[in-house]
This record gives sequence, structure tokens and C-alpha cells, in this order.
Amino acid sequence: MGKAKVLVIGGGGREHALVRTLADDRDVEHVFVAPGNGGTAAMENVTNVALKDPRDLVAFATREAIDLTVVGPEQPLVEGLVDHFRRHDLPIFGFGKAAAQLEGSKVFAKRFMQKYAIPTAPFWVFERIRPALRFFQEQFQEDPRRRFFVKADELCAGKGAFPAFRPEEAEEALRKLFEERFCGVGERVVVEEALRGQEASVLALTDGRTIATLPPAQDHKRAYDDDQGPNTGGMGAYAPAPLVDERVYERVEQEILLPTLLGMEEEGLTDSGVLYLGLMIDPKGKPYVLEYNVRFGDPETQPILALLESDLYPVLKACVEGRLEGAELKWREGAAVCVVVAVEGYPERYTHQNEEIHGLDEAEAMEDVIVYHAGTEYRSGKFYTRGGRVLGVTGLGETIAEARERAYAAVEKISFPGMRYRRDIALKALAASAEGAGEAGEVEEAEG
Repeated sequence: MGKAKVLVIGGGGREHALVRTLADDRDVEHVFVAPGNGGTAAMENVTNVALKDPRDLVAFATREAIDLTVVGPEQPLVEGLVDHFRRHDLPIFGFGKAAAQLEGSKVFAKRFMQKYAIPTAPFWVFERIRPALRFFQEQFQEDPRRRFFVKADELCAGKGAFPAFRPEEAEEALRKLFEERFCGVGERVVVEEALRGQEASVLALTDGRTIATLPPAQDHKRAYDDDQGPNTGGMGAYAPAPLVDERVYERVEQEILLPTLLGMEEEGLTDSGVLYLGLMIDPKGKPYVLEYNVRFGDPETQPILALLESDLYPVLKACVEGRLEGAELKWREGAAVCVVVAVEGYPERYTHQNEEIHGLDEAEAMEDVIVYHAGTEYRSGKFYTRGGRVLGVTGLGETIAEARERAYAAVEKISFPGMRYRRDIALKALAASAEGAGEAGEVEEAEG
């Protein structure tokens, strides 16, 4: 039997991580990426293809006899790309449209959790701005110290959650979603009570019956240091997150993962793909679900896959074929820290486009450093900025402190006009280690 040809859908840092990992697998001959980025364009045995339409992708996969297609971003999943491939009997890794509602609609996800007693924050759903404004007026009159988040029902590229800790913040968020339609149609919003604790992400591969969890990670959503500024798609991440120790993981599995799979079965949503849990771990170690995603996280995938020792292709293939139980994932000891390098102005504006990026060779040459490309373009042997989040500079080490030091040392070698990054990625983990316990006094950072 010959080696496999793989098609990866997407063009961000997560997809570069998937492509690098799959291209290194002994069973993989060639990886195609639609549309890919500068990092994938510069790789051997990898080809970018400028395709987006589902019919074109199906035609390409058929013509090239693709052995497995892997979907990176959430949008194609929610829009039903997987169903389109399955109708043509093409093997594809990812949830179909029905199961993807768990990410595609916050209202659907919250009601699903409520129905199957999966721990989550108290919530209210509003379809018009006036009742929502009245709700906040009453709540803040009753107790000015109460804290909420206002969340878009639909997909919003990680930017659809707004803190409502004061009446004016609540009104601004509601107007942004209902009137300005910041995230799309603006027909419904979810208001959630803020939970106290620290966030963590647990990703699990599933074939619908069996789960294989990946090392827990922690993402940094806010644009600036000390969790200030607007929400972004993620400014950095590290794995494994010490916050999710064995005791917490046991609770995640028993109270969230297994009930979710059972609920999906009950609702006729059983599917194969990635189940991503955005969690809040409270001061007593109880996990709550902030959000479901149905794909690999970005940037969590970058440090997680940097730690993978075994091949990824056979495990994804096993998920699609319903035989995950016999598959195995092996992980490197130690930790990985990913620092996202963005352009000034992100996430509101994509400034400094088409700027040449310097120092990539020097950074990549460092031991235990991987530079994942996100918003880059490759032309005539040089890389240029093209997007908001440009790179995910990832360091590996025996400890989080060592991995963090490597990542930031590599970032220092890279430069382009308008370059910006957070300087506090993974500091929470170091603070927790220093204290011998997790920091749990923070309010939810608010995914979206």
C-alpha cells in the first residue's frame, strides 16, 4: 500500500502546525493545503491550492485521490463542508453540520448543557435589545457588584464575548451585537454570569464512541499584557496546563466529556472529529464549560502538536473509520509555550501588511524552537506579513519556564514594522508553580 495524500483545509497557524506534523508522518507522501500560507508554501512535499468552494474542494480531493481531508477552521464545519465530502464518499476528519452547532450557536450549546446537566454558568437568551437592557438595569440595581458576559450566538472568530461588569459595558456590548451586527446577523445573544477561576482548554479526538485527550492547554485571549484590551483569536498558549491536574482531569472526563458524548448520542449528533472544551476551573477545582468548539484550537494546537512524538495521520484516520480505541498517541515529556506575534492594531485593524519579516532563519535555527506561520505570504524566498496574527513562535523545554524562555529568545530574533506581542504568556503557570497551587482569583477572560 502506498503512502497517503492528505488535504488540510485552512490557512492559519493551526493549519501550519497540522501540516508540519502530518508532513513528518512516515505514512504520508504529500500534503495539500487550501489555501495555506507563507509557511506551508515554503515547505517540501507540501502544496498550497487556492480553493475555497466546497464543490471545488470535492473535485480536487476526488481528482488527486486524497486519502484524508482534515478541516482546520470552524466556519467550513458549521457550513457543512464535511457533509458535502461524505456525500461523495471522501474520507474527512471533522464534525458534520448538525454536530458543529455545538460551536456554531452559543444558544444551542448552552441549552444542550442545561439539558444534560453539564456544569456551565447560569445564562439568559435575548432576541431583542430592549428586554436585555431592562434585564441589566434590574440586575445592577439589585447588586452593582454582579458581573456578566454578553456573547454573540453565532461564530465571531474568537471575538464575540464582551465583559459586562458595569451598566455602560452591558449597553455597549448589546448595541455592538444587536445594532452594529458586529458578529453577523445579530438575532440572539447569550448573557452569562461571570465565573471566577482560571481558564483551560481540553481537546479530545473522538470517533463518536471513544475519546483520546490531548495535553490540556491554556490560551491568552486578550490583546495586551495582564489580560487587558479586546478579545482576540488568541495571543499565545502553553501546554500542558498544570491547572488541569489528575484530580481536575478526572472531573472533566466524568462530569463533562462523557455526558457530552452521551448527550450527542441522545440528540442524534454522534460524530467523529475534535471536541474542544473551553473550561473555567473554579478555586475548588470544579470545571465548568464556557464553550464548546468542534475543531483544533488556535493557538493551542501549536504547543500541543509540538509535544507530539507519535504520528498523527493514523490516529485521525482511525477516528474517521470508527476504530480510535486501538490508536495510540505518545507525548514528549516537558512543556511547550507559543507566543503569537501580531501586527499593531490587531484585532480591530490589520495594519502593516506586506512588510518583510526578518530573522526567521535565526529563530528557526535555535534548538527546540518551531516557528509556525499564520498571516504570512512567501514570495521569491522571502516572507511578508499578511493578516493580523502573523507567527506563533513556540519553544520547548523540560519545564514551562524553560520553554517560555526559548520562545521569547526566538521572538527577539524576529522583526518587521508594526510587530507586537504579549510579554506575559505562561506567567500564570509560573505563578501557580511558585505558590504550589493554581491562581484562581481571576474573572473569566471570556472566550467568544
